[in-house]
Amino acid sequence: MSRKTDYPVLPAILNRWSSREMSGEEISEAELMTLFDAARWAPSSYNGQPWRFIYVKRSDPEWENTLALLVEFNQNWAKNAAVLVCTISRKTFTHNGKPCKTHSFDTGASWMGLAIQGLSMDLVVHGMQGFDYKRARDFFEISDEYQVEMMFAVGKPGSEESQKKEELTERNPLSDFVFHKKSGT
Repeated sequence: MSRKTDYPVLPAILNRWSSREMSGEEISEAELMTLFDAARWAPSSYNGQPWRFIYVKRSDPEWENTLALLVEFNQNWAKNAAVLVCTISRKTFTHNGKPCKTHSFDTGASWMGLAIQGLSMDLVVHGMQGFDYKRARDFFEISDEYQVEMMFAVGKPGSEESQKKEELTERNPLSDFVFHKKSGT
């Protein structure tokens, strides 16, 4: 990887990126559950752990219908994933039923843990907003107490040749999003 940081960032964070090049090979149940186990250790408000993951493997009969939830651009590359996952979050705390204002934030933290775990296992983990949220809610039979957050694809990396087609993305400078004492917005 050739990304540059201003300060010493952990390689697992720096090297995480959202490749689209996957081989189509299956991943094992143990590999998949390891990803979800990494996600569960994320911090959350009152330890509420609002995240939920609904997965479909490419070998499942529901694969084609799950893939069809994605916008066409994402279908074109995600068809080579081993697993598609719909990520949802519970909008209220389980211990008292009151609204949890950080359910989306907490769920994002769990996904980041999963994505970094995937990197350490040489798996591709690519998050997506490009899908039909309403159809996903209906297809996965998600109740209104949950918010549909995102979908992501998991798979083994594509060939070295296909990986060369992709370019690493950079990030905005710290001065664009870090402010001292006032928002800067």
